[in-house]
Amino acid sequence: MLDRWDFRVGREPGNLSHNEPETFRRLTRDLYIPPGGLGFWEGTFRDTRDPVFAAARDAVTGRLPLTVDLLYRDHEGGQRTISRFTLLPGHDDQWITSIALHWNLDRADPR
Repeated sequence: MLDRWDFRVGREPGNLSHNEPETFRRLTRDLYIPPGGLGFWEGTFRDTRDPVFAAARDAVTGRLPLTVDLLYRDHEGGQRTISRFTLLPGHDDQWITSIALHWNLDRADPR
């Protein structure tokens, strides 16, 4: 189940930490992706007065790198994990997405 997300402008290759999950933005609906299945994620800024809205808008129109940390869990609320995605401007209007890091929140981190 996809649960929450956090957004930052820029690429953070040396940052091996994430913000506190309580500060992440809550998704307005639970998105269930079965094991081995395909899924999607979508986040939005509903208030254009939100300072992060302007930063996101300027980064997208300026074609700057973006970082999204996505918190997901199993269908019972356990095994919480955060995965870090980086979005990089590609050719023309395309973007390249990569996943860089994963953090286990409910058990010892393997690093």
